[in-house]
Amino acid sequence: MSRIGKKPIPLPKGVTLEVKDLTVKVKGPKGELQRTHAEGVKVVVESGKATVQRVDQGRRGAELHGLTRTLVNNMVQGVTTGFKRELEINGVGYRAEVQGPLLNISLGYSHPINFPVPKGIKAAVDKSKIILEGIDRELLGMTAANIRALRAPDPYKAKGIKYVEEVIKRKVGKQAAK
Repeated sequence: MSRIGKKPIPLPKGVTLEVKDLTVKVKGPKGELQRTHAEGVKVVVESGKATVQRVDQGRRGAELHGLTRTLVNNMVQGVTTGFKRELEINGVGYRAEVQGPLLNISLGYSHPINFPVPKGIKAAVDKSKIILEGIDRELLGMTAANIRALRAPDPYKAKGIKYVEEVIKRKVGKQAAK
C-alpha cells in the first residue's frame, strides 16, 4: 500500500468534491477544477473527507494510488488557498512587464518576447520578480517552467530567469584557471 495514498483528504468548509465515473470536480471559494483520473483507483467522498481506494490490486493500481491522492489533494488546496510561484530576473537590461494577457520580457535578445499568460494564471511584476498565482498547480508549474526556459541562468554570471528559491552553482571561468 502507498503511504501517501492511504491518507484521507480533508475537505474544508465551502469545498465540495463530486465524483462521476472517472471525473473528479472540486468547487471552492477560489474557483472550480476538474480532472479525469486513471482507471485502477476510485475516489470516495464520505463525511467531510475524501479517500482514494485501489480497484486494481496489481502494480498499476499501486502506482496510481499515491499519484491520484496527491492530484486530488492539490485540487482541494488550489480552490481553497491557491498556489504562488516567483521567478527572479538577473541581468543588465533584463526586465518584464504585464500588458493585459501578455507578459513582455526583454532578455538581451534582438527582440522582446511576448509570452501569453494562460487563463487561470495571474501574472504580476515587482521590480525584477515575476509573480505567478493560480489555483491549478500543474498549469502554474508549467507556465513558470516555460518562462524560465526563455533564458535559463548561466553558471558563469548567473544571468537569466531563475526560481527565487533556486541556487545556482557558479563556475569560475577562464581567468581564474591561470
